[in-house]
Amino acid sequence: MASDTELAALSCQAMMDVPRIRPVLDKIADKWTIMILTVLCPEPARFNEIKRRLDGITHKSLADALKRLERHGLITRSVIPTAPIGVVYAITPLGHSLRAPFEALCSWALAHERAFAEAALAYDRARAA
Repeated sequence: MASDTELAALSCQAMMDVPRIRPVLDKIADKWTIMILTVLCPEPARFNEIKRRLDGITHKSLADALKRLERHGLITRSVIPTAPIGVVYAITPLGHSLRAPFEALCSWALAHERAFAEAALAYDRARAA
């Protein structure tokens, strides 16, 4: 774990690099990117399989997200000559490089899910009083 001094230095550096950092984070920190890459990390998948595994995503949202991820080199799209024609999406090495930070984020979410929900309830109760 980094010391407070190291974190402060990183924070200062990040603040100076906001114009460079923000466009990248905007592309990978949206609502569905982490989940899509998590689905594709173990193995390539077809559109409908991805959609099934991401309960709640609309057809349009998934199609738009996949196009954006392909455009930024995080996934590839391969047409397979079947009847009907199929499309398979796979994670690229660049996309795979996000695995460790995404796994850390997912682990954090699981470890802090309860505290996160309790904090929101406490906040709501305090505001209602």
